[in-house]
Amino acid sequence: MKTKAAGLLIGTVFCFAAAQLSAEDQAVFQAGAATADVTPQESVPMWGYGSRKDSLSTGTLDPLKAQVIVLKAGQDKLAIVGLDLGRSPGEKSMERIRQRIKQQAGIEYSLMAGSHTHHGPVLEFTDQAGQGPGKFDAALRYYTLMEDAIINAIVQADKNLVPATLGTGSLDLDGFNRNRHSKKQPPPLDCSLAVLRLQDAATGKSIATLVNFAAHPTSLPDKLNEFSSDFVGAMRAEVEATLGGVAVFMQGAAGDLSTNRGPHGDHNQYGRALGKEVVKLAQTLKCEPVERPSLKVREDRFTFAPRTDLNNPLVRAAYTAAFFPELVNCFVAEYVDGVRPRITVAVLNGSIAMVGASGEFFCQHAIDLRQRANVDQLFFFGYCNGYHQYFPTIQGAAEGGYGADRQVAPAAVGAGEQLMNTSLEWIFRMQGAKL
Repeated sequence: MKTKAAGLLIGTVFCFAAAQLSAEDQAVFQAGAATADVTPQESVPMWGYGSRKDSLSTGTLDPLKAQVIVLKAGQDKLAIVGLDLGRSPGEKSMERIRQRIKQQAGIEYSLMAGSHTHHGPVLEFTDQAGQGPGKFDAALRYYTLMEDAIINAIVQADKNLVPATLGTGSLDLDGFNRNRHSKKQPPPLDCSLAVLRLQDAATGKSIATLVNFAAHPTSLPDKLNEFSSDFVGAMRAEVEATLGGVAVFMQGAAGDLSTNRGPHGDHNQYGRALGKEVVKLAQTLKCEPVERPSLKVREDRFTFAPRTDLNNPLVRAAYTAAFFPELVNCFVAEYVDGVRPRITVAVLNGSIAMVGASGEFFCQHAIDLRQRANVDQLFFFGYCNGYHQYFPTIQGAAEGGYGADRQVAPAAVGAGEQLMNTSLEWIFRMQGAKL
């Protein structure tokens, strides 16, 4: 009886393992892409420069876009959304977007990031008294339109899913960005240009090109109250014209990095020059089938003590003078329980990592994480799935200056390092490490 029972148990385990293996073997890697316009149609306050206060937009220099890639590995899906906005959508907007794409497309995981253009709309307002209603109703109306546009693009990208091949690679791109913060020599500089290229497995046509580079899109003056994607729109146009498909820009750890436009001209010329570099890199990548596709995602929020007490009347008055009351009220509400940044980590096919962080991280964070992670390619997305201002390195905070001081870096010193260490641990665990 024992021998027969043991045989049945072994047979059951074998059949279960065979079924699991069969499911993995049958899994297909798919990708789809879509785009949508997210330009406000009414005058709303502009995001990015405190000097504007609450002055309203006066028009559109070039349209703001949402560019979307949906990846499917087996039954798991991930939406990657590049936005011509200063930051990702506000917390309530993001919750609504995520709820609806899960209902309409079965997409549970998403990486939504702003390019950090300083010529987009303010996204912090809420429907709470003193945080926008009555004075900025046009901005609140815009949020509904923005959410609908992003959702429609994600759902359309999901409908466009086809079996896909992929290639990924990176190079150090000299002369396109500079460290705007550190006076130490040499200053930290992340000049990594990373690309993920997706092609239709049947036709070889381009589905999408994901571009990851770190540089502040602050090419246009603060006195210009017109919407613009800054250099990103010209970069995308160059890539799409040459490679086809949809180009998606995901900003990197650009907290202390600006564009270096000197050798390249204005924002459009810079964007086209960057686009040409993207094309050159993408054309060297061999897009190959994914034999055993897999996707693992983990996300959490973390709480850090604030360095700034916004409940202090003097501090609050200083912020109100620097910005305007309704925006400061939104910050106070956001940080009532401490500074709560979010990190999202996705590991694709066991060898490609994507780390999304909800703020302006100094570049050394991404450099260190990339060097330590045991992956073929690591993409770092700043301004992603939330916005909690600057995260300087400990060294950067010690040096001080804009981006490192408590006024715009409210999370406790060392928060960035802790978040990067957690991201690294998650990557290893998702790869199967027994920690």
